[in-house]
Amino acid sequence: MERHGKWLIVFSPICPSWWLAEQSHLEHRTSQETHGCRQGPSLFYYFLYHLEAGRRHPLPAADNPNMVVATIKCVVVGDGAVGKTCLLISYTTNKFPSEYVPTVFDNYAVTVMIGDEPYTLGLFDTAGQEDYDRLRPLSYPQTDVFLVCFSVTSPASFENVREKWFPEVHHHCPGVPCLIVGTQTDLRDEAAVREKLAKQKMTPVMKQDGERMAKELGAVKYVECSALTQYKLKDVFDEAIVAALEPPPKKTNKSKCVIL
Repeated sequence: MERHGKWLIVFSPICPSWWLAEQSHLEHRTSQETHGCRQGPSLFYYFLYHLEAGRRHPLPAADNPNMVVATIKCVVVGDGAVGKTCLLISYTTNKFPSEYVPTVFDNYAVTVMIGDEPYTLGLFDTAGQEDYDRLRPLSYPQTDVFLVCFSVTSPASFENVREKWFPEVHHHCPGVPCLIVGTQTDLRDEAAVREKLAKQKMTPVMKQDGERMAKELGAVKYVECSALTQYKLKDVFDEAIVAALEPPPKKTNKSKCVIL
């Protein structure tokens, strides 16, 4: 339980397995294999179908299908192997995965209490590899907030936040709030990591670097965490929720993320 400004956010890691039963009316039928709170592409199609009507369209609660709650859609983007999937698995299941598996569309959902109101937080994982550049935007429509991730041990992934990910997100979803997230902070001070980077005349990305980029790009803020140790992990998603509920004011009319 933690208070962020006026919001009191309580995390409840409940897997909405009943959602799979809702897929019978969809044209796209997908595997019902689950991993923790992971629902694979089926959750993607469920959200895509139901959120077309509008932002935070009411849905049944993850833990109680008879209770209708609002939704927050959070999409995670960034280079491959920076820890996006580990971030989501560690947060939703309280377990750290032991191996890296390239992601196509893995999706998760948890119930969070914001003040006295329950919300379903839909978490959409994406593939960072170039092979998925045309497929990835299919998960963007009706997004409430983006987490743009990089590894603090990879200056290249940090630069891609500016060169690739912010341009892509703002092209498809102008006006949707974004947070920049530095991952793998547990590795920042490891001698082997610093030695490897030093051979390339580079150093790990520091917190002040992330904060500077967030200011330059107009991100809501910069946050960093470790999925392995769970240091500041919950803070990342709490900040995402706050950004979705109270997006910063824009000079132009607020835009929705849509498929063109």
